[in-house]
Amino acid sequence: MSDSGFPSVQVSGPEASWYRGDCHIHSVYSDGELTPEQLAADARTAGLDFIATTEHNSADAHGAWGHHATDDFLILLGEEVTTKTGHWLALGIAPGQVINWDYRVGDELIDRCLDQVHASGGLCVAAHPHAPYPSGSFMYPYKGLDVVEVWNGLWTSDRPWNADNEAALAEWGRGIAEGIHAGSWRPAMGNSDTHLEGQIGVPHTVVLAEDLSTPAILAGIRAGRSWIAESAAVDLSLTAVAAGRNAGIGEHLATCGEPVMVRAHIRGVPSAAVSFHTDRGKVHREVLPESGVGTAEWYTTSEDSAFVRIEVRHPQGPMAALTNPIVLT
Repeated sequence: MSDSGFPSVQVSGPEASWYRGDCHIHSVYSDGELTPEQLAADARTAGLDFIATTEHNSADAHGAWGHHATDDFLILLGEEVTTKTGHWLALGIAPGQVINWDYRVGDELIDRCLDQVHASGGLCVAAHPHAPYPSGSFMYPYKGLDVVEVWNGLWTSDRPWNADNEAALAEWGRGIAEGIHAGSWRPAMGNSDTHLEGQIGVPHTVVLAEDLSTPAILAGIRAGRSWIAESAAVDLSLTAVAAGRNAGIGEHLATCGEPVMVRAHIRGVPSAAVSFHTDRGKVHREVLPESGVGTAEWYTTSEDSAFVRIEVRHPQGPMAALTNPIVLT
């Protein structure tokens, strides 16, 4: 179980599909420059299947989004809760629901607010935990949070991957190793934090869900059945196979002590480096062809590796994609 009481893995059924979504965007209803209509159109152009409206400390925009949702384009209701000592996302809250933001570490109010979101069936995400501005750095313990936003987009930077994200990823990587050994782990996600034109979907989270609905998408994110892409041009799969069984991202693989073959297929990142990571750190690296289409394989055992995840980076080092882990038992 996760710290918030949700199951850490929910195995997907045969009808599940991968959906792309951006769960951190701002419109003219807070400090963004685009209308909901413009953002919805841009999200579709960027190849997204869902987005979340996350204005700062407000539900004013909730009513403005309804007519932009369709059977093939989901809009989740949310809020960016900008406390005095860190921001977090409340995703999947009720229409008009506003989560309190006027507190800081030591006030002992955040747990009550997280409980309110969970009571509504929602998800709590630590946002941009190493943002370099006052109140942007996340100073609370992650306990009670469901997910960590390890990749936050362009917003005030001209680079979709920067040192702040590198720090968040390293911190999450250490935490996930500790969590898995303790019997629980907290998934990662990536969002654009869109404020300006051209930012939406850079990056976004690709989620395996039973269908394109708020409960199903949140369940996939909560379980870690997801990976992060810099754009819809990037695609990947990650599978671990042992003892006649196989598992994908966010799932457990019972190895029965047999050797494990881990295989990654990647498309859309020319000459990229694919690295495999476990609780021992980075353990293997391969370079993709110039075409950007390739397969990387690595072998391990559950004795040597408690989990495995991958990162896909451009030749100069910026991230192109990264996954949540497959847990080996």
